[in-house]
Amino acid sequence: MSAEAGPSMNGGSDEHIRRVRLPADRRTPAAARALVRSVLAEADLHELLNEALLLTTELTTNAVEHARTELDIEVEADPAGLTVTVTDFAAGPVDELLVGVRSTTSDISEVAERGRGLLLVDHFASRWGTTYLPTGKGVWFRLDRPGAGAATRPAEARAALNAAAPTDAGTPSAAAMSELMQTNPDPYADDPLPEFAAGLLTRVAEMVGAAGGVVRLDRGDGQGSQVLARYGRQPREGNELLRVPLAVHRPYAGELELDAAPSAYARPLAVLAGERLSLHLENDRLRRADVRRSAWLTFLAEASELLAQSLDVELTMALVPQLVVPRLGQWCAVHTTDEWGRLRLAAASHADEALLPQLHRVLQETGPDSIQARLREASRSAAQVPLGAPMEGFAVPLIARGQRLGTLAVGRHQRHRHDPDEVSVLEDVARRAALAIENARIHAERRRVAQTLQQSLLPPVLPVVEGIGFAAEYVPTGDEAEVGGDFYDVVPLPDGRWLVVVGDVSGKGVQAAAVTGLVRDVIRVLVGDGKPLPEVLGRLNETLVERGGGRYCTLALAAVGPGDGDQLDVSLHLAGHDRPVLLHGGGGAGFVGTGGTALGLLDAIATPTAEIALKPGDALIFYTDGVTERRRGRELFGTDRLRESAAPLAGYSADVVAARLRATAIAFSVEPPRDDIAVLVLRNDAL
Repeated sequence: MSAEAGPSMNGGSDEHIRRVRLPADRRTPAAARALVRSVLAEADLHELLNEALLLTTELTTNAVEHARTELDIEVEADPAGLTVTVTDFAAGPVDELLVGVRSTTSDISEVAERGRGLLLVDHFASRWGTTYLPTGKGVWFRLDRPGAGAATRPAEARAALNAAAPTDAGTPSAAAMSELMQTNPDPYADDPLPEFAAGLLTRVAEMVGAAGGVVRLDRGDGQGSQVLARYGRQPREGNELLRVPLAVHRPYAGELELDAAPSAYARPLAVLAGERLSLHLENDRLRRADVRRSAWLTFLAEASELLAQSLDVELTMALVPQLVVPRLGQWCAVHTTDEWGRLRLAAASHADEALLPQLHRVLQETGPDSIQARLREASRSAAQVPLGAPMEGFAVPLIARGQRLGTLAVGRHQRHRHDPDEVSVLEDVARRAALAIENARIHAERRRVAQTLQQSLLPPVLPVVEGIGFAAEYVPTGDEAEVGGDFYDVVPLPDGRWLVVVGDVSGKGVQAAAVTGLVRDVIRVLVGDGKPLPEVLGRLNETLVERGGGRYCTLALAAVGPGDGDQLDVSLHLAGHDRPVLLHGGGGAGFVGTGGTALGLLDAIATPTAEIALKPGDALIFYTDGVTERRRGRELFGTDRLRESAAPLAGYSADVVAARLRATAIAFSVEPPRDDIAVLVLRNDAL
């Protein structure tokens, strides 16, 4: 229950009453002030404006901060004065508030000790009190117009108030209090806190007659306590200082210090200034935390992008310490687990490169208290483990897809320990690094399998035949983890001739490799049995059609053997493959052969035969579509460019011709090949 139920007012046409419900929002005090200002203007009570706005701000701010419910604001004005009631809907017991005017100095001190809010209300209001309802609590105050007779404060009460005020500074006026309450930082300044703190400190110091004052702030960034603002002279030795701790959350900490004589108003006003400063310091902390979190998110996104771009295991592990140091620690080390479960140092970095050898020595030390032992514990327990001297920090495990890959160890900052946000970021970096390392390992294994499979589909070396030059160049697609469908081979025939095979199976990957291996083996078996080339192509087509799967193959088969004199006779069969280039030893180049039907598409095929005589120095250049379809933007390398590139190579050996054409095709575009490139050169090397 309240000590006084509320003010009594006579009804009449001169009354002005407004009621509004406002949310528990930081903008509520401003809305309440606007309502009070409007009613005062209507009632022509301008002389009460400063006190009314100050007390309205105090009551609504306290209600928003402590009740955290909607507020009912009732403003009632009559010719004699103004009454404002702020009602919240918070449940639970509350301390009983005393009502009326204190008549002794001790009474004022008691109110001051209970809080600056009651001090302000008690000092400026004619009457005030609380109303308790089943749904909440209302606090009201009454301001009487000066000269309203009995409604004004008793003279002895005002005398008591003035007696309690400090003689040097006087009782704080409503205008000064209002100015103190409405002091705010410059919203457009880069760092508004120093100027705001200095202005606030100056105002409160002048109000209480302080000789000096200082505001200190420690942002928890390793810089220690810093002077944010200073007023007047330095505190004198032996002076009793008024210290008010700033109500801010960690890692912020600070205090406001005044060299002021004790008075009933000194501490409440210092607390008021401290609370206003704390509010904006807390906003600064939250703003900086948001900026920092945004920076961490950007950092994690960039780190993920960098790690994802590398599919090399060693490079990926080397990137991690470079990302961590010095932003997240003085040093960083990545250890990986080998197949026997032992930790191996994969990469390390230190902010001071001169200390890197020492870091390596410490990381290699063994023993129960060594960093190695802590790292093994982190890897074994799959949990964060602190690291002791001499390289203080902590270690987190590297785990990806349930596999323990090793540890990420990070040393503390030079001036301070890691805060919780940094620890969370480092754990996130460890998760992303572990996933990147695992992906790189998987890709390396796929690349190794693809290279092994690709090599098994190509002859390890080409045969050395007197009078015939063979040379080949092969460039796999830009994705080294994929197996291409291009292949070539040189097979001896039972009649003493040699069979040159160049083919291209549609698609890529394991299925294309399986078809490539099938085609290569079927050709070797059939020609080994002495089957003629048209029959070999027919049987191979039947095999691919029966196999199905949508895979087809283009082939160029050329049986080459001695002819009349020094020339070589070539019997050329094309099954959907590009025509080879005939490079004349005396200069000039052109395409030869007649196109046929690709294998694996139709039941019946046509593979016309072309007989070609190679004179000494002449060469046949076979290739796959990875050469002619190499792209530079929308432009293709094309067959005409291939012929023009081959013409200047007349007279060169097969090795030189193949290597030059490969280099020309690769240099045509800066992009990695989208398709395999295969070039095979058959040359008449007769002298």
